[in-house]
Amino acid sequence: MLHLLRSATTGAARRRRVAAAAAVLGAGALALAPAVAGAAPVCTGVTSPSVTGVTTNTGLSSMFTRYGNGGTGWTGADSTYSARLPSGNDVWIFSDTFMPPITAPTRPTTAPLINNTLVPQSGSTLSTIQGGTTSSPAAKFRPATATHWYWMGGGSVSGSNLEIPMTEWRKIGPSAWDIEWQANALARLPVSNLRATPTITALPSATRIHWAAWTLREGTTTYVYGVEDLGASGGSKWLHIAKVTGSLANTWSYYRGGDPALPASWSATESDSIRVLEHVSNEHSVHRLRSGLYMLTTMDTSLAFNNEIVAYFSCSPVGPFVARTSLYRAPEAGPFGSYGDGDVYAYNAHAHPQLSSSTNVVVTYNVNSLDATIGGDLYRDVSIYRPRFINVGLTP
Repeated sequence: MLHLLRSATTGAARRRRVAAAAAVLGAGALALAPAVAGAAPVCTGVTSPSVTGVTTNTGLSSMFTRYGNGGTGWTGADSTYSARLPSGNDVWIFSDTFMPPITAPTRPTTAPLINNTLVPQSGSTLSTIQGGTTSSPAAKFRPATATHWYWMGGGSVSGSNLEIPMTEWRKIGPSAWDIEWQANALARLPVSNLRATPTITALPSATRIHWAAWTLREGTTTYVYGVEDLGASGGSKWLHIAKVTGSLANTWSYYRGGDPALPASWSATESDSIRVLEHVSNEHSVHRLRSGLYMLTTMDTSLAFNNEIVAYFSCSPVGPFVARTSLYRAPEAGPFGSYGDGDVYAYNAHAHPQLSSSTNVVVTYNVNSLDATIGGDLYRDVSIYRPRFINVGLTP
């Protein structure tokens, strides 16, 4: 995952990195993959919607800007998942999170960075749930091995618990990119007390698929969306799908292809999971847009540091996902972006179904910088390392 890690780099190394980033991001901004201009067939009798326009969601954007600048908790983060609680309120789920102090529009170099937080929302009021103490904050969710950390996945409510799949990571070298996935895990918290100590248990991890990208609950069935991230070995990212009845702690079945209504299309063996779709992001979403039509929202990862958010559509939660539609290009990214900085990139877009309708989908994406040095871009301008909130208008 392209998350923030603090690192120290020499000036020469950084100049080489910035030049390379500018070349990649510049190429990504110019290379447009084919997009669907209008409605396209999805399945018999069903066509995909078209994009009618994209606007900033000013309510959410303003709310998080006010809160982040206030210095009472969260001041910037990535991942930006959300879940609707039985109370009707939402909880926002973040991975790497900056905490106070803050001196907006800058961030002091003393600002701590912790690997995950929860931000409950009640009306327009936000608060932060973390580990540790106010003066010495720590991640809310922590592995048994002190040098490892969790990054958060797409959480949802099951019964009386908030369930969040997570991926566990460790550092394997001096570079910011020298990190290695270790395993998948499940965190459970009672919805009545999100400040409680979480229960953390293992999730399937034998195939090295990151089973945390998204969860979709349909009746008693929960679909789990994972990513096979080939990284340096091949570059591609492939979508995989599993399902479970009830809690994510129960026994999983893995989609092996074919009609998902048939038992033979599912296997109890994780290695039977098939590659469903290429070029998804480590974080994405699949939700029911309307009856009989599902929407997969993701960054297109066919190009490194691509700033294009795309959608695919299906008549089933497991695909096939077709009718590729370009939704938006993040204007912040690259040397020709709004920051004019070749280090800045956008990543990990997904939808928030509980805030959306069939004709207006609320989507977030994250913005970051390759200059993750203490005192670098993320300290000079606090607005970089904060989520973006957009409304994607669709035809009925």
